[in-house]
Amino acid sequence: MATEITVPTLGESLSEATVATWLKSVGDAVQADEPILELETDKVTIEVNAPAGGTLTQIAAEEGAEVVVGALLGVIGEGATATNDDAAPAPAAAPVAAAPAAPMPAAAVPAADASPFEGEFELQPLTTMRKTIARRMSESKREAPHFYMTMDCELDALLALRTELNNRADGAFKLSVNDLVIKAAAVALMKIPAANAGYSEGGIKLYKSADISVAVASERGLITPVIRNANGKGLEAISTEMRALAQKANDGKLMPEDYQGGSFSISNLGMYGIKQFDAVINTPQACILAVGAGEQRAVVKDGALAIATVMSVTLSVDHRVVDGAIGAQFLAAFKGLLQEPMTMLL
Repeated sequence: MATEITVPTLGESLSEATVATWLKSVGDAVQADEPILELETDKVTIEVNAPAGGTLTQIAAEEGAEVVVGALLGVIGEGATATNDDAAPAPAAAPVAAAPAAPMPAAAVPAADASPFEGEFELQPLTTMRKTIARRMSESKREAPHFYMTMDCELDALLALRTELNNRADGAFKLSVNDLVIKAAAVALMKIPAANAGYSEGGIKLYKSADISVAVASERGLITPVIRNANGKGLEAISTEMRALAQKANDGKLMPEDYQGGSFSISNLGMYGIKQFDAVINTPQACILAVGAGEQRAVVKDGALAIATVMSVTLSVDHRVVDGAIGAQFLAAFKGLLQEPMTMLL
């Protein structure tokens, strides 16, 4: 008896995927629940397990094919292998798109897709994730009226607290500056709830908890796993969860519930030495906080010149949802928590 391999449910709001890699070839023996191929969505790579044991007799969707939930991927049979022409066709209600043509060699691309004045290049095919990033960032910049607010925050008290807490942990955990930034942003959102908002055609969504989407530059592209209810979690829990999510992102193992939703985003490029930048809003969220590097700068205190560790942060704001005064109040609350970090633990 033949058993069909079909595209599984991909998660809330996900209906399409791309066949990334077949782990078996036609004629190979497979065992029930053995990984047989990988699908790539706009966020993650998903392994599809064999629904039954037997022999892979047909591959109905080749690598690179775009497929929908329920579409036929292949067939597992008990006997000799069958050709693709002999196997059962895909159900009419769940069509499978044809695989795109293989990219042309680099030498052929200046000849066919470039001006005569352009140098030789290699055309790298767009992954599903990269296509989604391009589409969503373009939509955000086109539809959300961005404006930007920058503030400098002194970090010396926060760095001293981080060192003390890490020393007391005795290796059980290790807090990063980003962990403290996440906590401070979450607490500030509870103080200024109008900034913890999102846009919809039906009205402005005011979120009840601070679900912080944190930008992670994984090997597969940019993704924003969510620390949910960050305002109600301790620093150790935030640190542990953030590291686990970052590892899952790099391994392509994030599940939809790990990255869908979120009420506010943080993008931190301080570890790369970036002083200040403007981030693109992760719509429908209203705000994203761009975090730069902490560096020693000259500051004036009580009329005298002094040295302090200073970090610049820039809040990108969707003016359809949040006005300048609300953005300024959030930044002021956030700065106060960083400069007096014990208050975020109360």
